Amino acid sequence: MGTGERKPLRALVALGGFSFFPAVRPRGPSPQVRAILAVMSSAVGGDDQPGWPGETSTLRELERSSGALAAASLAEMDTRLSWFRRMPADQRASVLLLIQTGVAGFVSWLQDPRQAIRLTAEAFRAAPKDFSRWVSLRQTVELVRVALEVFEQRLPQFAADDAERVLLTQGVLRYGREIAFSAATSYATAAEARGAWDARLEALVVDGIVRGDAEESLLSRATALGWDPAAEATVLVGNPPSDDPPAVVYEVRSKAARNGRPVLLSVQGSRLVVVLGGQTGAGEVLSKIATAFGDGAVVAGPTVATLAEAHRSASDALSGLRAVVGWPTAPRPVRSLDLLPERALAGDPEAEWQLVDRFARPLEDAGGSLLETVDTFLEVGGVLESCARKLFVHPNTVRYRLRRVTELTGRNAADPRDALVLRIALSVGRLARARGLW
Repeated sequence: MGTGERKPLRALVALGGFSFFPAVRPRGPSPQVRAILAVMSSAVGGDDQPGWPGETSTLRELERSSGALAAASLAEMDTRLSWFRRMPADQRASVLLLIQTGVAGFVSWLQDPRQAIRLTAEAFRAAPKDFSRWVSLRQTVELVRVALEVFEQRLPQFAADDAERVLLTQGVLRYGREIAFSAATSYATAAEARGAWDARLEALVVDGIVRGDAEESLLSRATALGWDPAAEATVLVGNPPSDDPPAVVYEVRSKAARNGRPVLLSVQGSRLVVVLGGQTGAGEVLSKIATAFGDGAVVAGPTVATLAEAHRSASDALSGLRAVVGWPTAPRPVRSLDLLPERALAGDPEAEWQLVDRFARPLEDAGGSLLETVDTFLEVGGVLESCARKLFVHPNTVRYRLRRVTELTGRNAADPRDALVLRIALSVGRLARARGLW
């Protein structure tokens, strides 16, 4: 086998070999991962060949030289990798032990290639539990690449003849292939486990926001997921686009990533709850995120200063989702503040308080003329001249007073939707005053 033939397999080994030192030792890969690796392994070649057909003395000599091979590998690493030279002695000793274990496994594998999976698993178990804290993933790839190159250079010298030399060269490449596929299995399973754990933690954070958990526990969990606790937050609720949670997560995250926004999300039964980070401005970002929801209304709560206050946004959004059916032509998404009349009619005391505080109280504090003008304007169906005649004032006076109402409340009494908000707000205010609540 020439040098040109070895390069593809050496590249494959270099890609997968880092799993000599896995950071997590999961229970086992998912069926999807096992199926993919089985197809890849069969494409490269099987291990149904018989055991070592050469001289047994070659294997004994190779086994006795495992220490020398490991030492040569360390020397080469020390020469080529500057960061490796700075490692403490105990960490370098751990690397030496792993290389020796790999050589011993290779000898056993030559005698019975069917032991490949068991032998590579034993090599993984030999790795120190805290190795992943010493060496990054990129550095581990470099270590294994150097070790395999040393093996390829030195193993042929143990062969008794040219036939054994070819067998040893092919053997180390095939064994490296088994290491690569076992590595892929280990890291794929670890990634799946980490992803599942992150999803559960994220669901806990979103559930805590909805329920109003203690600030400390909520922030610590959110920080573990990479969320900036000081970032502004807006909660959106609606229907999920499908019954497949992974597809829902992908859809929402892809929309958020294209807009450069962090998100936390959870599918809670028949509703999707999304916590969007950052400012919402005129609502363009909310409209883009709303396209990731399924059919039906999407309600956005108020934007709050930090994640610790997100419960208020979630509470208003959920209240709006329950009441939005009362406004069939509501925009998508619709702000919970725009649903105050429907929320108040549905019995939400928070919505009643906001109607009084935002609309009824400012009009009454401004003086009787503004309140009387609004009441009369609404009673005559929004006809300016009829309102002026009923109040015995000039129409321009009515126009001026209505502009003042808009400045105070942000609502235009000539707009049908705003007129409904003002009418219900004034009614709720009078009811609250009658009950002694205002």
